[in-house]
Amino acid sequence: MTANPLLRSCALIGLLGAGVFQSALARDYIEHSLDGDVLNLKLSDAQVTLTPLNDSSIEVHYQREGIKQLPSFAIASTEHADVDTNLEETPKELIFELDGLTAVIQKSPFSIQYLRDEEPLIREESGFFATETIRGFRFTLDEDEKLIGGGQRVLGMDRRGKRLPLYNRAHYGYTTESEQMYFSLPAVMSSKKYVLLFDNSAAGHMDLGASREDLLQFEAMAGRTAYIVVAGKTYPKLIENYVDVTGKQPLPPRWALGNFASRFGYRSEQEVRDTVDKFAEEDFPLDAVVLDLYWFGPDIKGHMGNLDWDRNTFPQPQKMMADFKERGINTILVTEPFILTTSKRWDEAVENNALAKDLAGEPKRFDFYFGNTGLVDVFSEDAGDWFWSIYDGLLQQGVGGWWGDLGEPEVHPADTVHKIGMADEVHNGYGHTWAQLLHDKQTARYPERRPFIMMRAGFPGSQRYGMIPWTGDVAREWGGLKPQVELALQMSLLGFGYTHSDLGGFAGGEEFDRELYIRWLQYGVFQPVYRPHAQDHIASEPVFHDRKTRDITREFVKLRYRLLPYNYTLAFENSQSGLPLMRPLFFTDESNPDLIDYKDAYLWGNDFLVAPVTDAGIDEVTVKLPGGVWFDYWSDELYSGSDAEVEVDLETIPVLVRAGAFIPTIDDITTTRDYTSKHLTLDYYAHPTAVESEGYVYEDDGKTVDAFQRDRYTKLQFAAKRDADGIQFHFDREGGGYQGEPAERSISLNIHNWNMANSTIAVGDQPLEILDRERDFQRATQGAWLDKRNNQLRVKFQWSNQPLTLTVSH
Repeated sequence: MTANPLLRSCALIGLLGAGVFQSALARDYIEHSLDGDVLNLKLSDAQVTLTPLNDSSIEVHYQREGIKQLPSFAIASTEHADVDTNLEETPKELIFELDGLTAVIQKSPFSIQYLRDEEPLIREESGFFATETIRGFRFTLDEDEKLIGGGQRVLGMDRRGKRLPLYNRAHYGYTTESEQMYFSLPAVMSSKKYVLLFDNSAAGHMDLGASREDLLQFEAMAGRTAYIVVAGKTYPKLIENYVDVTGKQPLPPRWALGNFASRFGYRSEQEVRDTVDKFAEEDFPLDAVVLDLYWFGPDIKGHMGNLDWDRNTFPQPQKMMADFKERGINTILVTEPFILTTSKRWDEAVENNALAKDLAGEPKRFDFYFGNTGLVDVFSEDAGDWFWSIYDGLLQQGVGGWWGDLGEPEVHPADTVHKIGMADEVHNGYGHTWAQLLHDKQTARYPERRPFIMMRAGFPGSQRYGMIPWTGDVAREWGGLKPQVELALQMSLLGFGYTHSDLGGFAGGEEFDRELYIRWLQYGVFQPVYRPHAQDHIASEPVFHDRKTRDITREFVKLRYRLLPYNYTLAFENSQSGLPLMRPLFFTDESNPDLIDYKDAYLWGNDFLVAPVTDAGIDEVTVKLPGGVWFDYWSDELYSGSDAEVEVDLETIPVLVRAGAFIPTIDDITTTRDYTSKHLTLDYYAHPTAVESEGYVYEDDGKTVDAFQRDRYTKLQFAAKRDADGIQFHFDREGGGYQGEPAERSISLNIHNWNMANSTIAVGDQPLEILDRERDFQRATQGAWLDKRNNQLRVKFQWSNQPLTLTVSH
């Protein structure tokens, strides 16, 4: 990238002084007009359109004659919702007011400042600029402002002071430092609770106070000259406003939250079958098997682009996938957008006008690691139709989901001509458009099927196409594990709530490191997708390791499945509001700016606090606490204050539960297809500080598209209120229900931190017997037992889905 002369000019502009640059770009207001709620401005050197996208978001699009514009990739809908606006004019200003965001437009010299409830958020410095080779924007930054964003980088949570390349590029074998990776995002989230997004897919940079500490500068060599400002009063509300603009992630199939068998790669049908059998033999739940590139060829090189089964090694793929489906196991295939000239489809791709062109208008050919190749032009309708026809055929054979690899694209010569522009104009929009192609065509063809689309590169808004990103070819060492929380949080805060890592690490590794492997798989229970994956000289699957490794990891994989009610509810919340599954600690304590920098622990949903163990030989971990009281999930030990010293052994990592939380679990199952809440366990963490609390479980059949909107769901709602006499629990149910829902549920309520022997319990107005012995309690269908050893009151009762009150008095 640094060899590109246009990007070198970007860097030079980043070093220009503000005075020189502003004098070159001084502009004045001439006139304005309103088109509904859209404000159009005529300036001395450009046209500017301010389009409200919701009550707290505005798109600002500068256009100047002679500067090519591309369509928006980031905005979800071309038809924005009606927004109430108010426009006031003074001799010096225009004030364009939305309910949650105000643009104050200075007429001369022209600039725009943004406020939320009269609080200044961000202001254009010289604003829009454009030369023959570069275009972009400049904004001022406050002295104490922190900035999250830029996508996948290993730089620390606050990216202030960094200059970030914007060019999706693979970083093989990365560890604790990386300035440029697979998935760059031209967007930042500020500690002042705004998001600034540059809707431009071209190669460029974001300078976040590196060249001048009070300046944020976006630079691109081409592309759309537009930015979007989003505001919110809280971080969750800010994210909700942001995904309202860029699109919400659809709820994936429930099996996406299960355990995956995956490696680079399975070389035959028999090897895949043997692997699936090994998971069953070793009593590991399993929901998916992922086939890497050997499904279409016997070697790494020379076969990419075949996009069809190698029948020598996979003689009966349809039967194999059908057999797996009978067992509740889905098959995911890797595909790449490169069609090698040695592949079986090269001539077909050329005939169907599916490939990007060279400057002479012929299919562009170039060499990369896998061979001499062309690149599918996903921006072309002809190419999309051809590419989709192959995917559709595989879906009809029984494929369950897609793994789109190398979609940065990994190699993308600058002289490649796409339907809508040159390679460097659209590079960062390539993976985004590939995902859109798969999502839109699959949902049109199979409207009742939730897509599964895993890809490693995209653009802001790619989440609306169901994109599930991972963090690329991480090194299989402790340094590879260390940055995974940072990477996931950075992506999740800007819409990509399913960002996850190759559990165990992917690249390299001389020999199996049991401790590292176990620690990575333990962390995986509390990340969005559970997929161990690696180069196959060391097995990525836990079933092929020693007994101790199997025994420890088996319990964590089973815990992942027991937590399905909790995890699927997080997925539902993400589909409704964009709230990430993994959340930074500053969500809980927004008044503590230091927590923004903290990347050693995170919240899994609202009620778990997780700190992965990322060093060898650790028996104690210091965990920052975001206020409140927390319980150790394994021992019930209590923690409060600013830090917790949590003891661990090889069988545990620090997992804490918020006081007042309801943690729902189900009995062990072998595949998510067998999910049922007929027997539902609720662990409630009682504490005097938790006076009132509530929670819920969202359920549907795990596969119906838009189940919530179609009223084919159930919400099981729980609430607790504590007073001097005890705790009163309320249970309720909402929704039209779903096929297979239990008509009645057996509830096991475990009240932690409760040791009062004189308690009385009533379900409604009916007393519940407190049994003397654990054995009698285990045999009973309802009743209670005081577990004095563990300081818990255990209660069983039947719930027929009607409103119910349970009272524990002392």
